[in-house]
Amino acid sequence: MTDTASGTRQPLSADHRWLILVIVAIAQLMVVLDATVVNIALPSAQRALGFPNADRQWIVTAYALAFGGLLLLGGRIGDMFSRKRVFIAGLLGFAGSSALGGAATSFGLLVTARSLQGAFGAILAPAALGTLITTFRDPRERARAFGVFGSVAGAGGAVGLILGGFLTQDLSWRWTLYVNLIFAAVAVTGALVFIRGGRPASRPRVDVTGAVLGGLGVFLIVFGFAHAETAGWSAALTVGSLVAGVLLIAAFGLAERRVRYPLLPLRVILDRTRGGAYLSVGVAAVALFGAFLFLTYYLQTVKGYSPVTAGLAFLPMIGGLLVSANTSSNVLLPRVGPRTLIASGLLTGAAAMAYLTQLSVTSSYTTGVLPALILLGLGFGMILAPAINTATSGVRPQDAGVASALVNTMQQVGGSIGASALSTVALSATARYLTAHPAGPLARTDAAVHGYTVAFTVSAALFAAGAVLAFALLPSRRRLAILRGEPVPAAVSGAADVAAGAPAASTSPASTSPASTSTASTSTAHRRRPGDQPRSRRLPRIQRCPVAAPAPPG
Repeated sequence: MTDTASGTRQPLSADHRWLILVIVAIAQLMVVLDATVVNIALPSAQRALGFPNADRQWIVTAYALAFGGLLLLGGRIGDMFSRKRVFIAGLLGFAGSSALGGAATSFGLLVTARSLQGAFGAILAPAALGTLITTFRDPRERARAFGVFGSVAGAGGAVGLILGGFLTQDLSWRWTLYVNLIFAAVAVTGALVFIRGGRPASRPRVDVTGAVLGGLGVFLIVFGFAHAETAGWSAALTVGSLVAGVLLIAAFGLAERRVRYPLLPLRVILDRTRGGAYLSVGVAAVALFGAFLFLTYYLQTVKGYSPVTAGLAFLPMIGGLLVSANTSSNVLLPRVGPRTLIASGLLTGAAAMAYLTQLSVTSSYTTGVLPALILLGLGFGMILAPAINTATSGVRPQDAGVASALVNTMQQVGGSIGASALSTVALSATARYLTAHPAGPLARTDAAVHGYTVAFTVSAALFAAGAVLAFALLPSRRRLAILRGEPVPAAVSGAADVAAGAPAASTSPASTSPASTSTASTSTAHRRRPGDQPRSRRLPRIQRCPVAAPAPPG
């Protein structure tokens, strides 16, 4: 076994990696569900603390701003110190800020607590995934672990809706925050007992410039999208925040090329395989979190569901996601590779959103919503677990934290941008509908549903665009094996891979002379056997990059 912090070899008899998976999954569930569990409780919290509708969004946005802005720094902290200690510190901080929010007596105190939750979540989330990356090295066990982790990461949002409904209806809105103390207590106890500590062999310095530029850039982009929801896209603050955020991100990229100890080593994201995986997670999060938001509105405000019933309505999606994530990671990913699998998942999501565009005021749950929820679960399971596995596979141990942070950044920031941007789209469509149609007893309801369907149409387009990008950027199964120096699958057709840009399969590694090379390139008799390694001079440039090479054992 490999130690989760230092990468040193541990005796197999002391191996508790499956228990570590459970601990990490509990921590991840706490972080992910907190992004939605408070949504259900917002009306009750608003009545208790007496803040206006215009301020309500900041209960959600404060968490997203702190979380997204500090994730890269949180990931690098996990690489610099004992990941066990960072993991436990994140759990304790998250629990403490949750307790503060549950006991809040004013709007300002609740927003402060939510910001602290986001900050400690930015430390906890990459430490959790980084622990998983350095714990599971065997490809088959890694696939199972990431199947479970992907299920938790994907289903956490829907679980938050269900849990929030029960807690708000049966106890109090404050318990949507207090419940984190239970999760944290279980995870801290497990971490103290089963996760080993240890300092990294080499500790990089903190990239202060990168932390400031990257953190502020993400903060301003998320803030800009959130502000557009209430002030509109033409507001000076909205435009200024988005432009400044983009410029700061560009400056961050330039700075990371020059510093000796970058916050985000560009080798992590310039790898085409990882870049495609990160992009797939981000696109899916933009579309999916919008679906959560508008389906919740539709079920509660149009169909009259209670918070608990609305949350339970998402159970079919969770079931589909659990089945799909584990099947995709354990069975399909080794057989078909990430390109086909993730692109298919994105297309499935597009089909689900396209189905939801047919919703009307009179649609029933069984025929109007249920099929789309099942498709969404199946599609997101095909995206998330394989994308996380692909994005973090082969990463250097000293980069595990920042690679993990990028996955969480794409999911969290994508979800925040999706909820804000799609809300603006839906509100604009609703206003146009009311202007174009005569007033009547159902005019506002019809207009709201029209706004939702327009948002679903945009989400379907985003999923479809993501599928095109995933197919263009992600490698096939055979090409991925070549890039990572693994045995090439014998059952994969060479013609398809040549079309995808993979090296020709007809060269024999034993033929190193010019004569033999010429013969091999013109004859089909010299086909490379499974397990043979291609010559380095015929490989794409990415093969000679240290990033693409598998991490050394121990």
